Amino acid sequence: MLCCKKRARTRCKLPQTDTGATRAFAPAKINLTLHVTGQRDDGYHLLDSIVVFAQVGDRLWLTKGAGLNMDICGPFAAGVPADKRNLAWRAAELAGWQGHIRIEKNLPHGGGIGGGSADAGAVLRALGVTQNAVSLGADVPVCQRGQAARMRGVGDQIKGITTIAPFFAVLVNPGVHVATPDVFQLLDRKENSPLDPLPSTGAAWMDWLVSQRNDLQGPATQVAPAIVDVVQALGGTKHLLLARMSGSGSTCFGLYPTLPDAQAAAQSIAADHPDWWCVATTLS
Repeated sequence: MLCCKKRARTRCKLPQTDTGATRAFAPAKINLTLHVTGQRDDGYHLLDSIVVFAQVGDRLWLTKGAGLNMDICGPFAAGVPADKRNLAWRAAELAGWQGHIRIEKNLPHGGGIGGGSADAGAVLRALGVTQNAVSLGADVPVCQRGQAARMRGVGDQIKGITTIAPFFAVLVNPGVHVATPDVFQLLDRKENSPLDPLPSTGAAWMDWLVSQRNDLQGPATQVAPAIVDVVQALGGTKHLLLARMSGSGSTCFGLYPTLPDAQAAAQSIAADHPDWWCVATTLS
């Protein structure tokens, strides 16, 4: 349930010429934890992160044809390039595919929940590409997989997780775009501890998550102070188990015991902050 009802009703119409298109779904990527464990000589940061995916996301249609072209629609289409600057375009090029790509942007970009990486991963899945596409960006391989995983290195080391339990969550974005390089530039300590040993049972995950962290949350709040407001808003809801920022921000998540608890929290936040993007969903 989106907080911004006008955006929630905005849907793309598929042209009749694209009725034979291959459809793809690009779910929001959520970093439940994100530890920065080092930095390579080439400047790339080393990460250790647990990544899950939401039931909300962008929609894509791929219609095979001559050349490569793209159009963007949906509530967050503004500012999204429809050319080779778009990661979905570059994913199609990597696959050697030509045709038309239509993307319905339902997720805020620059929000730490995948954005272009999720779209690129969806294109690669739809085209049956199995090679690791880390050349497109650190988040692309895990988004290409689209399932709960531990992501390490520069995003090139992906290992699926089978013991993780579904989480009921509220995702909140205050409408602030955060540039990932700006956040990493403000990170004082580059060599931090990796994740603790992962839980062996689903019931132990919540306590384990509380003891982990997102090393980028502090620097991100310097870039976008509104992140503090979002975390405080989540902290004021009933039955909250954990509130944390995803990725490099500015989207934050709250975890709750049940989906109705998450839905009630989303309604509460919507009433107080109708200009924020907010959705209750399941993460897995």
